[in-house]
Amino acid sequence: MKTLIKGGRVICPATNTDEVRDILVVDGKINYSGLSTNTDDLDIIDATGMWVVPGLIDMHVHFRQPGQEHKEDLASGAASAVAGGFTTVCTMPNTSPPIDNADLIKFTHDKSREIGLANILPIGAITRGMKGEELTDIKTMKEAGAIGITEDGMTVRNAFLQLKAMEQASELDLLTFSHCEDMNLVNGGAMHLGVASERLGLPGIHALAEEVIIARDILIAEHTGAKLHICHITTAGGVQLVREAKARGVRVTAEVCPHHFILSDEDIKTADPNFKMNPPLRSFTDVEAMKAGLKDGTIDVIATDHAPHHVDEKAKGFLTAPFGIVGLETALGLSMELTHLTPMELITKLSYNPARILGIDKGTLAEGKTADITIINPEAQWMVDPDKFESKARNTPFVGRKLKGQVIYTLIGGRIVYKQD
Repeated sequence: MKTLIKGGRVICPATNTDEVRDILVVDGKINYSGLSTNTDDLDIIDATGMWVVPGLIDMHVHFRQPGQEHKEDLASGAASAVAGGFTTVCTMPNTSPPIDNADLIKFTHDKSREIGLANILPIGAITRGMKGEELTDIKTMKEAGAIGITEDGMTVRNAFLQLKAMEQASELDLLTFSHCEDMNLVNGGAMHLGVASERLGLPGIHALAEEVIIARDILIAEHTGAKLHICHITTAGGVQLVREAKARGVRVTAEVCPHHFILSDEDIKTADPNFKMNPPLRSFTDVEAMKAGLKDGTIDVIATDHAPHHVDEKAKGFLTAPFGIVGLETALGLSMELTHLTPMELITKLSYNPARILGIDKGTLAEGKTADITIINPEAQWMVDPDKFESKARNTPFVGRKLKGQVIYTLIGGRIVYKQD
């Protein structure tokens, strides 16, 4: 099978390519050497005026299977991923039961192959049942294909357990994803502690709740030599902690979500639960710090923290509704609003850096590599309509927002798995 992607602007950070050129895909692989051959037997994609980039990679999604399939399952999550241009995603383990053993890691891989859409890479839980009491068998989960370990959705409160987990992760060269939240400092809060929470009469979450755990886990990473990835960073203090740790040579990386660099807590005008997320929307000062961190390389990755919930659950009111919003299908359009980043820098955050941090052979359009490709119309304008989402869920604060930049094709192993009508 041969496909010619013709006339697109190829943006590939791995090869430092930014130029209009054709890409030939032969049997699922990138093949530039065959471009001069006869094109009569080719399928042709006209990419004129479009960006042709390595398939986007999301290091942080929640697909809810097993046990919470009414919110999302692996099939609907994968469909949402490719609609958003993501060819590879990493699933968090806070399912029901949690993904805390090798059998459930294998189940996820098997289902991913069966579905045949996005590459789904499961992350295993740090503690059994995610109860924070006893470590999982980290070695066997890695052998089964776990891409990392985490307690995302909560934090390992016991610093000794976190130390022991990261010692094992260091020995296994396995990435630790850290959800940074000191629950004592959260103290029942529902949104960022600030002027907006006072105006709405809602209990606030102090920025220190995030920063205390970032500092703790950086120190543990520094002691153990483990690779640490800070999930969904939101505070100016947190960004600075990561910046300083990198300067000391700590093996730490960080991600930020589109909703956190697009919105601030002052955008919450009413107690709409679709604005309730964890960590919460922060202050304008924090938003500016996140943007600066993206530009200077302190923040390596844009990830979605795609967190689907059933409409009835989100309708319970701000205090009782679950935290989280969906993000896969709006991530690119929102990220295109980062006009202070060049296209190369943006694709680095969305594809190349995630692949590099995860240690996978993705995020590249180099000769001979697997043809995981996203084709983007950077000028296309569209309106966010949750009823058109491939996800089962509709929980987003961006309803009716006009975005610029749209995924037109998503290819995995050279197969077209999504095409925008």
